[in-house]
Amino acid sequence: MNIKVIAFDADDTLWVNEPYFRQTEEAFCSLLGEYASLHELERELLKMEIQNLALYGYGVKGFVLSMVETALLVSNNTINANMIEQILDLGKQMLNQPIELLDGVEEVLETLKGKYRLVVATKGDLLDQERKLKKSNLTGYFHHVEVMSEKDDANYLKLIKHLDIQPDELLMIGNSLKSDIVPVLNIGGNAIHVPYHITWAHEQIEDAVDNERFKSVERIRDILELL
Repeated sequence: MNIKVIAFDADDTLWVNEPYFRQTEEAFCSLLGEYASLHELERELLKMEIQNLALYGYGVKGFVLSMVETALLVSNNTINANMIEQILDLGKQMLNQPIELLDGVEEVLETLKGKYRLVVATKGDLLDQERKLKKSNLTGYFHHVEVMSEKDDANYLKLIKHLDIQPDELLMIGNSLKSDIVPVLNIGGNAIHVPYHITWAHEQIEDAVDNERFKSVERIRDILELL
């Protein structure tokens, strides 16, 4: 591999993220339990989240707005201001969560720095991602941080152009096949999948990935053996 730049996804690749969404979803469903069943609340919230992606994008803030809209929907607009305040508090708790680095992340970054240009390529709310990166104390490892509205072929091509490299000189490392792996392979880049034990339903794909420029490892530390 003629790798010059290694890009890392952030959420659930560098640090814990999805479990906080799951915990908040559980609290939300418990709060709204008098209006609908657990299954119905989970279904309606996911539907609202996906429907709102084009408006709010990814991240905690869009998730909170989707929770409020779902609460209004299932309650026929009868929930009171106190319940909306509790939903907002759930969102604030998420934004104030400590950053928990995944095992092996610092070792990998320390080993690779100086040998490759390291960048963060993530999606979500810009302010929230900048906050998490700062709290992670990993900023010094990265040459560039790219927060995309969507991880698709076009935005990865923009990143490659910004970095002034060829597609085959990029290696993307992430936990989502849909966002971190497939688009990068589509444009001629290289990708390593590092699975996380929880994946948001919207990020899951059914088809297996078969490409000579693709590898999968169990832990992020394992990428060092491949490189």
